[in-house]
Amino acid sequence: MPAKKSKSPWVVLIAIALAIFIGTLTGKDAGFFGVTFYSIYDIIGKLFINSLTLIIVPLVSSSIITGVARIGGDKQFGRIGIKTFTFYILTKLIAIIIGIILINLIHPGRANVGFVSSMIDPEKLAALSANVSYDSSSAFTNLLLDLIPPNVLDAFAKGNMLGLIFFSVIFGYAITHISAKAAETHLNFWNGVFEAMINITHYIMKVLPLGVFCLVAKVFAETGLKSLITVSVFFLTVLLGLAIFVLIALPLLLKFVAKVNPWNQFRAMAPALITGFSTSSSSAALPITLECMEKRAGVSNRICSLVIPLGVSINLTGSALYEGMAAIYIAQSFGIELSLGSQFVFTFLTLLTSIGIASVPSGSLVIILILLRVLGIPAEGIGLLLAVDRLLDMFRTVTNLFADGCCAVLVARSEGERNILTKKVFDPI
Repeated sequence: MPAKKSKSPWVVLIAIALAIFIGTLTGKDAGFFGVTFYSIYDIIGKLFINSLTLIIVPLVSSSIITGVARIGGDKQFGRIGIKTFTFYILTKLIAIIIGIILINLIHPGRANVGFVSSMIDPEKLAALSANVSYDSSSAFTNLLLDLIPPNVLDAFAKGNMLGLIFFSVIFGYAITHISAKAAETHLNFWNGVFEAMINITHYIMKVLPLGVFCLVAKVFAETGLKSLITVSVFFLTVLLGLAIFVLIALPLLLKFVAKVNPWNQFRAMAPALITGFSTSSSSAALPITLECMEKRAGVSNRICSLVIPLGVSINLTGSALYEGMAAIYIAQSFGIELSLGSQFVFTFLTLLTSIGIASVPSGSLVIILILLRVLGIPAEGIGLLLAVDRLLDMFRTVTNLFADGCCAVLVARSEGERNILTKKVFDPI
């Protein structure tokens, strides 16, 4: 499905700036006719979060089912497909681990505990911590039990994402082993569901400025400018994680695995990276990414036509890095420390759920809500991110695109392709 043109990021950034100013100005008590502005922010913000939560199950399940069904039924997929998925999993796992290590070393959420506790009853916070901090000995058992639920409809209704993902993968694969007519019917149905969910996502994104305004204004009405100071540490921590992944981890793979010059990869992909940064959408930058990888990097069409479009759908590594960091940051802000076993399960869950991210602006908010639900943390905690989410979205989109391009180079080199990233001069941007 062709990507729709995204709104200018300046609309959301202006909404955030206004929310910071107006929320701080109005506080929790100002209002009119007995109705406080704070209550208006709260209601509209909750409606916006509910609209995001509404699409989680059908979006993720239809995305995985159609993706697996197409791949499993493609007889030409074979060896190249296995290599592609290997590099996808490798790069995404590296990104998630980098993010989780940094968020545990820096602990940006600790500075938020004071004003989060002023927003939520301390007894409720203690109950949340008790529910989340299960010991590592039971973590793997809980993971396995959630993976294969006894009732798939109940799992879907309760938002058991591990069960949903497992069922969707098995169902998608099973579609490829039934009669052609029945398989086509199933594929058309689930593809229709997926496209409908993407359209609904776009509808929700149209009111993104309003939703972000109310959620951010609510936070600043409660805490004032202090929340901006504390979230700045998280902002810088995420940027550091993305920088380590893009400037160190991926170049090392290009240098020592693909044996190419990493600097040439940056030069080759520059037009696509600029487009991704300005639109905050991997889908919107897809045509330019394909052109950059074929004409500027020298990767063959047979590799690019598979690796790049598939990567835009399921290999959003920058988003995966951010989602893991964001969920743990919110947990830290609620005073919750995750055990080693919990973080192992959490890493695995982040790897799986990031497959279903919609490659549209702020699509990661949906997955963060999934992770918060798994951790048992109120969805309102996402309000801690929104002052910086839109700007970070631009940086993680660049990361997503660059990782997809690197995977294409790695697959092409493993297939014996030569003359990749060897041009001395690239076309001007």
